[in-house]
Amino acid sequence: MIKNRLSSRPRVASFGTKPNNSWYRFFSSQRFLALIGLVFLVVVIFPLARTYSQRQLVEKEVADVKKQISEYESQNQQLKDLALYLQSEQSLEEQARLNLNLKKPGEAVIVIEDAKNNVISTNASSSEENVSNLTKWWRYYFN
Repeated sequence: MIKNRLSSRPRVASFGTKPNNSWYRFFSSQRFLALIGLVFLVVVIFPLARTYSQRQLVEKEVADVKKQISEYESQNQQLKDLALYLQSEQSLEEQARLNLNLKKPGEAVIVIEDAKNNVISTNASSSEENVSNLTKWWRYYFN
């Protein structure tokens, strides 16, 4: 009688039983799990690869900017040195000698003549100042 009672109970599906359904077999197979793993890898790897390439580009740009900064700093230092030199007495004296044809008291001006009798001087003579520009150009090209 006890056996009869157990057999008359309705069967309830438990987690241990496998229905004979083809979809269930597909979803529980190793192929499906491999396919899910592959999709997961694709979903994760492509954005990582894109992020890596963007990071490489950003690092390259940062390196280029750092190189430009170092170049600008060296140019800035050169300009500071030049500004200090131009503000010095030595620079003022040199510019006065070259551009304004000035000399210190007690100095003599030296005139050097070359083989063609052209006069090269650090001081402009008064006789050349009275000559017209046309004559100066004629002497420059034809003498």
